[in-house]
Amino acid sequence: MRIFQALAFIVITTFGFGAFAATGGGSLKPVPEIKGPNADRFPDDPASHKVVYMFNKAEADYQTSILNSIQAMIRQYGGDVGIAVVVIGPGIHVLAKQPKREVDQLIYDRVESFAKDYNVRWIACGSTMNTIGWSGDDIRPFAEYVEVGASALMELQAAGFAYIAW
Repeated sequence: MRIFQALAFIVITTFGFGAFAATGGGSLKPVPEIKGPNADRFPDDPASHKVVYMFNKAEADYQTSILNSIQAMIRQYGGDVGIAVVVIGPGIHVLAKQPKREVDQLIYDRVESFAKDYNVRWIACGSTMNTIGWSGDDIRPFAEYVEVGASALMELQAAGFAYIAW
């Protein structure tokens, strides 16, 4: 939780969001279709909202953007959002027990935190794993894997997950 507070502080101070709001420089216009979390929901009820992200690049800025979006979704919907992340290609190293490509430590830690603290599903592409010679033993314990990552994206969309891509 402290990581998220620190990141929120960095974003607010870096981009000046706090100063903008405090000076009355403007306000966000509500969008009536966006309801937020379901107030009648019990904690173990299925999520009313479901989203799947594709995570397919190794660049830290790209990965941070997706992680920030996941964080914003959790902030918006709390426990009323189911989040899955399908990891394909160069992005797969965030799921490795021993990454073969450099992964920013904060990104590596945030991925695990989202999995453990917020039940974000991290799904590795088996085709990518096969290409680099990995088995299920090479990925972190919280990660799942499927034979073909693209098929996981398709199946999750068919199951009602909204697809978010960068």
